[in-house]
Amino acid sequence: MGRTADAIAEGVAIATAAARLVVKNHILVGTIAEGGVFDTDEYIADAREALRAMAEESEQAEKMLTELRKRARGRHSDSSGTHDYRDRDVRNLKRRAKQSHGVATRLRETMENPEALRVIVEEAREGAWADVRHNLDRRLRVEGMRPDQDPDYERMREARMQALRLVDLQALSSQQRARRKLKKKQKAAEQEA
Repeated sequence: MGRTADAIAEGVAIATAAARLVVKNHILVGTIAEGGVFDTDEYIADAREALRAMAEESEQAEKMLTELRKRARGRHSDSSGTHDYRDRDVRNLKRRAKQSHGVATRLRETMENPEALRVIVEEAREGAWADVRHNLDRRLRVEGMRPDQDPDYERMREARMQALRLVDLQALSSQQRARRKLKKKQKAAEQEA
């Protein structure tokens, strides 16, 4: 029973981490990309949905393993591949189905526990903030670095100059042309009016 309980606990931990990652990504998209406001209740619904999807996945695995176990029972020949189970695999398939069932059950219990959902959302919020903080810190270090502090300055200088010529100056030129074209249209419209 210890192995089954450990496997269930591990499966729940993995599923919870995956749910936290889903919620973290929703927080980043919702608050940064879409300019929204952090609302715990909105993200609790996201956490519940992520856990539901993983519980359904575990339930499907349980059904598949049960079906494989039924087919394997009474077959004593050599298997022809990795998923060609035989009678000697029945006990293992039964244990794996039981583990999948346990994971699904625990995930469904967590879905109904508001406090557990809040913990997932709070940990996801902390993870999202850590990502933002890390990106800002890295960006400030790179953009605020002086040439004498950058050990790769000389080596990367030519690449930066080429990027400046091919990307930045081309974009600037394109913007200037668009502005001139817009001003010309506005001037023509004013003269017609």
